[in-house]
Amino acid sequence: MTPPAAGSSAPLATITLATEQDIFVLRRSGKAVAEALGVERQDQIRLATALSELGRDVLGTSGLRVTFGTVPGASPVLRVAVLWRDGSGPGRESIEAASRLVPTQHDPVGRAVTIEQQLSAAATTPDSLRRAQDVLNAHRGSTELEDARAQTIDLIAALEESRAQREELRRLNEELEETNRGVVALYSELSEELEETNRGVVALYAELEEKSSQLRDASEAKTRFWANVSHELRAPVNSVVGLARLLLDIDGETLDEEQRRRISMISASGATLLALVDELLDVAKAESGRLEPHWESIDLRATLGQLHGTLRGYATGEGVTLSVADSWPGATLVSDEVMLTRILRNLLTNALKFTEEGTVRLDVAAGNGERGAEVVFTVTDTGVGIPPEEQHQVFEEFYQVRGAHQRGRSGTGLGLPYARRLTELLGGNLVLVSTPGQGTEVTVRLPAAPPGADSAHAEHRTPAQLALLVTVDDDEVFRSTLRPVLARLADRVVEVGEGGRAVDTIRREHPEAVLLDLHMPDMDGYDVLAELAGDSDLSGIPVIVITSAADETLDHERLTHARAVLDKSTLNLARLADAFGTFPERVPDPDESPRRAEEGGTG
Repeated sequence: MTPPAAGSSAPLATITLATEQDIFVLRRSGKAVAEALGVERQDQIRLATALSELGRDVLGTSGLRVTFGTVPGASPVLRVAVLWRDGSGPGRESIEAASRLVPTQHDPVGRAVTIEQQLSAAATTPDSLRRAQDVLNAHRGSTELEDARAQTIDLIAALEESRAQREELRRLNEELEETNRGVVALYSELSEELEETNRGVVALYAELEEKSSQLRDASEAKTRFWANVSHELRAPVNSVVGLARLLLDIDGETLDEEQRRRISMISASGATLLALVDELLDVAKAESGRLEPHWESIDLRATLGQLHGTLRGYATGEGVTLSVADSWPGATLVSDEVMLTRILRNLLTNALKFTEEGTVRLDVAAGNGERGAEVVFTVTDTGVGIPPEEQHQVFEEFYQVRGAHQRGRSGTGLGLPYARRLTELLGGNLVLVSTPGQGTEVTVRLPAAPPGADSAHAEHRTPAQLALLVTVDDDEVFRSTLRPVLARLADRVVEVGEGGRAVDTIRREHPEAVLLDLHMPDMDGYDVLAELAGDSDLSGIPVIVITSAADETLDHERLTHARAVLDKSTLNLARLADAFGTFPERVPDPDESPRRAEEGGTG
C-alpha cells in the first residue's frame, strides 16, 4: 500500500469484522496505529477500548468493517469509522461508553460510528503515515493467542500505570496533609500574635484614654486657676489704679514733680497689670467656651482713631513711626468691638515692642472670601522678625521667641495666641509671615457680616431713656468708668457704694431699674436680690446683675429674680442697651440733662 501525499485526506487501512478474533485484531490495531502516530499511552488504551466495545456490539452485522485514516491540517486527527450495511448498529450503552473515552459521532442513517483522536502536527508526515500502515498490515495476520497475550500485556501495563498513579496520588496527599498542618500551625501562630497585638492595642487605647482624661482635667484646672486668679487680682488692682488716679486728681497741686512721676508709674503699672488680668480671664473663658461675641455695628473710623491715640507713645525705639489707617473702603462692619480692639491692640503693641527703627503700620482693606465680604486688617513692621522654625510656636500660650532681643521687653507670651483665639471666635483667621532681620506681617481676615449674627444685635441702638437708675457697686473705679455710659441710658443715676444701704435707697427712690454688683464685702448681690424679690413693693423693679465672676461659680438658682446677668469685663453701651431695651420707652425732656446722685458717701 502506498501512503497518500501529505496535506490530503489519508486513508490508512480497512479491517473487516466477521469473527470474535477480528475484534481482538481491531483492538490491537487501534492501539498500535495510535502509538505509531505519537498518541499518549492513556489515549491509546482509551481508543482501543472504545473500538473493542463498538465492534463487539455490532459483530454479526452484514458488511461490517472498520476504516482507519488521518485528516491533516492545523489540528490533524486520527479518524476511525465503524460501518455496516443493515441493522440498527451499536446500542446506546456502547455509544455512551465510547463517548466517555474518546469523541464519538453516531450516524444511524448513514450506518456509521466515527471516532476521532487528536494528533500532533508531526503525525501526518509521510514517514509517520507509512509507519502507521505498516503497523496495521502487521496486525492482520496475528493469531488469537497473540491477541490475547497482547491484551494481557496492555492490561498489565494499564494496571501498572494505575498503581503508579495511585502512588503519586498518595504522595501528593501526604504532601498536602503536611502543607495543611503547616498552614494550621501558621494560622494558630498568627492568631496568637494577632490576639496579643489586640490586647496591646486595647491596653494602649485605655492608657491613651486615661492620659486624655488627665490632660482634660489639667486643662480645666488651668482654666479654673486662670479665671479664679484673674478674678481675685482684678479687685485689688482696680483699687491700686483708682487710688493712684485719686492721688493725682485730688493732691495734684501738693505733689512735687518726682512724687507725681512715681504715682503716675504706679497708675501705669496698675493699668498694665489690669489689662493682663483681663487677657488671662478672657483666655480662660475662650478655652472653656464661655466667651461669646456680641455682634454690633462698629464705627471703624472711631475704633482705629482710638487705637492710634492710645498706642502713639508705646514705641520702644525713638525712630519708630506708627501709622494707622483712618478709614476703609467698605460697608458697615458687624463684629464684636471689644474683641476687635483687643486683637488689633495686641498685634500693634507686639510689633512696636520688637521694632527699633522703621515703621509699624496697620492697613485696612475690603476683600472677598469663601463666605462673602471680608474686612482685611494687615499689621506690618520692620522689626527683628521671627525665625521660621519658631513661627508656629509663637501661637502657643506663654511661648516667647528666644534671643537677646527679649531682654528689657516685658511680656507673657499671650498676645498672639490671644489674638488668634479671638479672631477665630469672630469667624475669621489670622496668618503670620516673618523674615528674621526684615520684619513681620500679620493678616487678620474677618467677615464683614458674620453668618449667624443676630440682626437685632447688629446695630447700635439708643435704648429707651430711663428716668431714674440705681447702681450698686463697691468699686469706685468701676463706677467712675461706667458713669459716661449710664449717663446715656438714664436721666438720673443714683450710686450706692455699699450693699447694706442698697435696699433702703431703692425703696426711697423707687427707680425704673437697678444695676447690681454681685460681690460686695458687707452684703452681696445675692442677698440684695433676695430682699428685693421678697418685698411686694420692690419685686417688680427690673434688676440687672453685673459681675466679673466666672459663670460656673455663680449660684444661678439665687439669680432667678434678675432680669439679666452681664459680665463686667465685656460691659459696654450696646450690651446695657440690650438689657434695658425691654423697658417702656420714655421721651426725655429737652431741657433735662443727665444727673448723678451719690448715696452714702462712698462715691
